Amino acid sequence: VIQITNIAPQATRDQMHSLFGNIGKIEDLRLYPSIRDASVQIKARCCFLKFIDSDTLPLALHMTNTVFIDRAIIVQPFVNGDLPDEWSGLEFANSAQARSE
Repeated sequence: VIQITNIAPQATRDQMHSLFGNIGKIEDLRLYPSIRDASVQIKARCCFLKFIDSDTLPLALHMTNTVFIDRAIIVQPFVNGDLPDEWSGLEFANSAQARSE
């Protein structure tokens, strides 16, 4: 499982699937926050992604600093092994973002 942070707020699940689907077959992908409400201001989104073949992970990590839409994404391994729910995922992403600043 990988965690992708610093994703532009306008990014969609389909765009993330296209970006990482070229690396390997995706088993599951979750993009948070999932709410698409124009009245809610979102500065960045995060994504958790699981490939069918775990050998794809090292290649996916090389996507760090790839400019996607308007910013460089950050790709890190997510050690818990399972995709988190939205609440937990946002907490993990916020703590990872704080460590990288």
